[in-house]
Amino acid sequence: MNKLLLIFLSIFALTSCTKSGEMADNYFSYPDSLEAGGVKMIPITTPAGNFKVWTKRFGTNPKIKILLLHGGPAMTHEYMECFETFFQREGFEFYEYDQLGSYYSDQPTDSTLWKTERFVEEVEQVRKAIGADSSNFYIIGNSWGGILGMEYALKYQKNMKGLLVSNMVASAPEYGKYAEEVLAKQMDPKVLAEVRALEAKKDFGNPRYMELLIPHFYHEHLCRLKEWPEAVNRSMKHANGSIYVQMQGPSEFGISGLLATWDIKNRLKEIAVPTLMIGAKYDTMDPKAMEEQSKLVQKGSYLYCPNGSHLAMWDDQKVYMNGVISFIKKVNGE
Repeated sequence: MNKLLLIFLSIFALTSCTKSGEMADNYFSYPDSLEAGGVKMIPITTPAGNFKVWTKRFGTNPKIKILLLHGGPAMTHEYMECFETFFQREGFEFYEYDQLGSYYSDQPTDSTLWKTERFVEEVEQVRKAIGADSSNFYIIGNSWGGILGMEYALKYQKNMKGLLVSNMVASAPEYGKYAEEVLAKQMDPKVLAEVRALEAKKDFGNPRYMELLIPHFYHEHLCRLKEWPEAVNRSMKHANGSIYVQMQGPSEFGISGLLATWDIKNRLKEIAVPTLMIGAKYDTMDPKAMEEQSKLVQKGSYLYCPNGSHLAMWDDQKVYMNGVISFIKKVNGE
């Protein structure tokens, strides 16, 4: 009897190893491209000419293809590298991606390119290049990436399976109002007065401006970890400041660039694909507004990160990642 049991267990173990090996082989096999660690420069056509954007593919899964949209504008994919471990464990196919103008992609200087509508068309071209469609295509957009994700869904949701909006309200004026009426009042009055004085002079290049904002605002509302992850610091270092300032303004403390009047809140009802809105207690975005948005879309869900800020994927990681993964699996019928 013991011999039979031993033989059975040996066969089971061998079969399991073979299946796991086959899954691993399939997961990391990219037959459609040169083996380059998943990195591929995707051609993009724009009104100002043809360029290339950097992407990195992880895994092969015809049922789930996820495109990560970083914030900024003109930050990099780097601060989103924390998705790698979690998503590979789940066997998701996903793509890190530097939008045009960001560090790893082409960086044209034509300022007419930095429009939301143009970025939407870029995302659509990337979708086609990665072979995603309505049966498997998910977008996760953080901050500015959330703006881009919502705008993409409003035009191309027929090509999507699910949308995840991370830490971005649907109204820039509401974002500014929250910064002014709620977040500013949480700051030391003396610090706030000095920040406002520098802003009034438009002296944003003064080193003192960031000396004040980093400890008193960024570490409170952008990422609350005592020591910022290396990937976050790298992404900040590689940010394209000229595009960021043109579109967002000089800091995350409110919004004053081209996006200052952006507002699609009254159009959220048009989004019919399953949508997860992610808010966090200490975020630069009002978590109550994020919850409200989950009720304005047709098939919305809400994820609240009680210890998180704007980069809740880092400072409330377990809650954030568990919620994101659960949502994707649910939409996928798992």
